[in-house]
Amino acid sequence: MANIKSAKKRILVNRTKADRNKAIKSGVKTAIKKVYTAIEAKDAEAAKEALKNATVVIDKAATKGIYHKNNAARKVSRLTKAVNKIA
Repeated sequence: MANIKSAKKRILVNRTKADRNKAIKSGVKTAIKKVYTAIEAKDAEAAKEALKNATVVIDKAATKGIYHKNNAARKVSRLTKAVNKIA
């Protein structure tokens, strides 16, 4: 355990940021699962709606620096490709 005040603060701040990042990553995963669930159900309208929501969530995560912009673009691209196959 840290003894210096600034080191103690760093530990707290890092824990807070890690929790925030974990929550946002979890939200992204949930949004992606919703898209794939709609695709498996062969429901094109629901898939398109879920894709819109997932795109927003992924782009926000990239904006906040949780995902690299290319990683976010790849995720969106793969989802879009999957939705377009059933549409």
